[in-house]
Amino acid sequence: MKLVVPALEYLDAYADALSRGFWSDNLRREASAREELAKIAADPAAFLASLDDPDAKGPPIPTKDGGTVRRLPGFRRWMWDDGFCGSVNFRWQPGTSELPAYVLGHLGYTVVPWKQRRGYATRAVALMLPEARKLGLTCLDLTTDPDNIPSQKVITANGGHLVGTFEKSAAHGGGEGLLFRIPL
Repeated sequence: MKLVVPALEYLDAYADALSRGFWSDNLRREASAREELAKIAADPAAFLASLDDPDAKGPPIPTKDGGTVRRLPGFRRWMWDDGFCGSVNFRWQPGTSELPAYVLGHLGYTVVPWKQRRGYATRAVALMLPEARKLGLTCLDLTTDPDNIPSQKVITANGGHLVGTFEKSAAHGGGEGLLFRIPL
């Protein structure tokens, strides 16, 4: 498995995954998949460009309450192993390993349902660690729900440890969350 920069040569496989029940946004799920499919149909090149924003030049991010929050630098990489396997999103705040309160973690990842439990997420996180080091980060924070044991295993397999629990905001679905940290 390798991580690839989203590109036209991979886009059909990504769109197919979206149409088959995959989504890259675990909060907005099916709605986010429909929106991404519409963006791909409207302007594939613009969609791909929107996935790579290391200078945070994109617009502010809308919130559920009608406001906006500052966009952080970030990019998305696709997991590829004889086809599309999943997605990993990376975001950071320049000059610090800290994140604003409205950002739950440095990394988010999801694997297509038909390829889960094969180590893709674990490998994707491992491949992102050198990227984080290059940016001068000293640690990565990741969050998960208490009942998401597979995600917890991905994090601990990459050297993460439980920092503690926290209460997720309504914008992030509410309820208890677990904060993990991977030292770099």
